[in-house]
Amino acid sequence: MAKNVLGTELQACSFFPLTGYYRDGCCHTGEDDVGMHMVCAIVTDEFLQFTRQKGNDLITPRPEWNFPGLKAGDRWCLCVSRWIEAYHAKVAPPVVLEATHEKTLQYISLDILIEHSA
Repeated sequence: MAKNVLGTELQACSFFPLTGYYRDGCCHTGEDDVGMHMVCAIVTDEFLQFTRQKGNDLITPRPEWNFPGLKAGDRWCLCVSRWIEAYHAKVAPPVVLEATHEKTLQYISLDILIEHSA
């Protein structure tokens, strides 16, 4: 059973849109998840524009990948490194602690996550 950053059972992040590296609704991770999609965030317009400028367009639908495109308010499993970049740029989206994988704590302190919790 995967755990979240609070040490309890990892909760689902989103089924609509369907998120997670494994597209199971949760921010599970594994050795094949090179991007470490472990942070369940509630995306904001500011963050979506930021990540688009960094080369990762999460706004534009990509039907060929079964990706509907995101809008502000959607929950999405973000790569740890992108969330950290956004944090340093002061555009980090709110985090859903119960749905953020415990391995995130290897990269981001619990204090910072709590400070940015939804």
